[in-house]
Amino acid sequence: MMDPIELFGQWYEKAQGAGLALPQAMTLATAGRFGRPAARVVLLSSFDHRGFVFHTNYESRKGEEIAAEDHVALVFWWEPPGLQVRIEGRAEKTTAAESDAYFRRRPRGNQLSAWASDQSRVIAGRAELEARMRAVADRYADGEVPRPPHWGGYRVVPEVIEFWENRPDRLHDRMRYRRSGDRWALERLAP
Repeated sequence: MMDPIELFGQWYEKAQGAGLALPQAMTLATAGRFGRPAARVVLLSSFDHRGFVFHTNYESRKGEEIAAEDHVALVFWWEPPGLQVRIEGRAEKTTAAESDAYFRRRPRGNQLSAWASDQSRVIAGRAELEARMRAVADRYADGEVPRPPHWGGYRVVPEVIEFWENRPDRLHDRMRYRRSGDRWALERLAP
């Protein structure tokens, strides 16, 4: 049986080679107050056997929801090549050192916007956001932009990973891996 993280890596390489604009785009689903679901697209920063990492403002709506309920779901849809990966697991913050390292690799404009945007908060208008961006750019004009304390990574530690591959006549291929301790159990599902 192939390890599901290795299989994900193979499928991710296929998606990267398919000419997609953002093969790293994934839907993140969280649960808000009273269990109401919310979903949005975020970008995969990295993955390994520990899990799937994305970065965001910890004070955003998604950050608040993860703080209240750490069970989340991710969905990758790649068309072409007609592949979907669904992941269920727990989100945990990456270490400060991991977040710092990733932040340093980001383009300067992205670093500045992490300071300028109170993500998910109501603002008066675009002019307010642009004024904040100018102020932050002025503040850090002469040097490195440090990572804001409210910004960093989450690692989704997978408990379930489901692979779906498009096939003719809707007889799609569907496999689900479930974590059992430090091992994975594989189940084949009807499409």
